[in-house]
Amino acid sequence: MPHEMPLQKVVIIGSGPAGCTAAIYAARAAMQPLVFAGGPSLSDAQRVPGGQLTTTTEVENFPGFPEGVEGPELMQRMHQQAKRLGAQWLLENVQKIDFSKKPFLIEGESTRVLAQTIIIATGACAKWLGAKGEDTYRNKGVSACATCDGFFFKGKEVAVVGGGDTAMEEALFLANLCSRVTVVHRREAFRASQAMQQRVRKNPKIKMALGVVVEEILGNGQEATGLLLKNLETGVQSTLPVQGVFMAIGHSPVTELVEGVLQKQENGYLKLKPGSTHTSLEGVFACGDVADARYRQAITAAATGCMAALDAERYLMELS
Repeated sequence: MPHEMPLQKVVIIGSGPAGCTAAIYAARAAMQPLVFAGGPSLSDAQRVPGGQLTTTTEVENFPGFPEGVEGPELMQRMHQQAKRLGAQWLLENVQKIDFSKKPFLIEGESTRVLAQTIIIATGACAKWLGAKGEDTYRNKGVSACATCDGFFFKGKEVAVVGGGDTAMEEALFLANLCSRVTVVHRREAFRASQAMQQRVRKNPKIKMALGVVVEEILGNGQEATGLLLKNLETGVQSTLPVQGVFMAIGHSPVTELVEGVLQKQENGYLKLKPGSTHTSLEGVFACGDVADARYRQAITAAATGCMAALDAERYLMELS
């Protein structure tokens, strides 16, 4: 039998920067938030809350850490801060939410709880190629965020994999830091807007490798050293020496729990009422990468987590 918990003022689903910050603000507002931290089905000792930052090595762009901080440590600090202020933590995944009536019924792996408000902070997952060597060298030269990790490749040669606007933006950003950027795309033409393509083609630091696919990410066991490419027309393989590889083939917002209930934008991210974190359903709020296709930074996620907690607090005050 699942463990039944009493009615909660606010339940937060997700424990990345958005979820943790929402928990901190909600706790300080005496709402005693309950956080479903999620995580893989491992023992409690192995579960680490914190979303995508738990797989990130050094974070140098989060304010307040002049020497930088490891991603897992940053999230552990946020977690501890939220708990110290009174947030409750459940190290389990939410399996189902009944939005048909209020209070909302949330069913976890071993817990059932009713909530007056819900804050969705489930984030988004970067899409990966699935190429050989990708997992081996992830965070060892392979990244899905140029803004996050580009600084570590200053003066080095890197590759950007993708052909849309995101890939063009990543390439332009990296060109300001790196000695050479090669855009690798499986087609002979890009999907990006003409304006973005022109900017990329005019940049002398950016080269093109078109009509090719990544067969393997090469490395020395410690870090990535290049790409093994295959020409789709001829089948000929070639090696591209690079020190960094940036995947820019898109992100997928984690919205399975709210499928068919909450309105989405055309790109699949949750739709919010302008200037707020209110979703299309009264009493349900969203923050962080699940509703942000543009910035996808820890600091912006944290900011919207603060907003979501404040919006939930005001909503509950209006109900009373």
